[in-house]
Amino acid sequence: MVIRIIGADGKFKAESSDGLDVRLVYNAEYQEGDVITLSSEKPIYVITQLEDSIAPFCGYLSSEYALPVPFGEKRICYSPKCFTGDMHLLWAREATCEERKEYRNLALNPLDNHSNKGLFPHAHANVETRGESVFAAHNAINGNISAEGHGAWPYESWGINRREDAEMTVEFGREVRINKLVITLRADFPHDNWWKQATVRFSDGSEFVPQFKKTGSPQSFDIDTRVVTSVTMSKMIKDETDPSPFPALVQLECWGKEIS
Repeated sequence: MVIRIIGADGKFKAESSDGLDVRLVYNAEYQEGDVITLSSEKPIYVITQLEDSIAPFCGYLSSEYALPVPFGEKRICYSPKCFTGDMHLLWAREATCEERKEYRNLALNPLDNHSNKGLFPHAHANVETRGESVFAAHNAINGNISAEGHGAWPYESWGINRREDAEMTVEFGREVRINKLVITLRADFPHDNWWKQATVRFSDGSEFVPQFKKTGSPQSFDIDTRVVTSVTMSKMIKDETDPSPFPALVQLECWGKEIS
């Protein structure tokens, strides 16, 4: 595997390559236009931490992953500690067989972003409120379940800009086996509305319709075991008696195991 930091001019600022266990210490401040990349010669399950204030996680690296280092408005969906200072530790290693086969949230990726095409899971949606980072789809798979506010971290969420046809998809990048959903609705009441139900559509063509309670706590739903490559949440129905027009999603978790 290879970790690189690439400047706005396309030149490598730092690079580390060491088989299936790679580390990079970068002792400089990030500059606007910098991009962090992670690549491998072949698809691989990885445990990685490319920002030392974001917890490591297990993901599936199918091709080169790119993370434009966020600045300004793009940074406020992260902790103020993220991507700051002049000393950074980035690392990645191949996941062990035991780690890969653990029962876990297969939708978790705190490093997901709009440019991500290689490190799965990856979330995307047909709408994100005003294009703001604090309402981006990838916020709903970053592992943060703080639900009692809205806006900058730790209250980032997926915002739908009042769209009745809003939908968000989580792509896994390979087949996975899932049997439980855990969904956290935003609960910044009275600013927020809330969804009474939604339709979760799976890549195998099946659907599940969870019924929600008015709460910011995670809501768990056991489902029939499915082998899927993606999950889409759509057809959300908000509480028609609530005067607020602003329901939102804090987190979509998909629990299960790898196929192999």
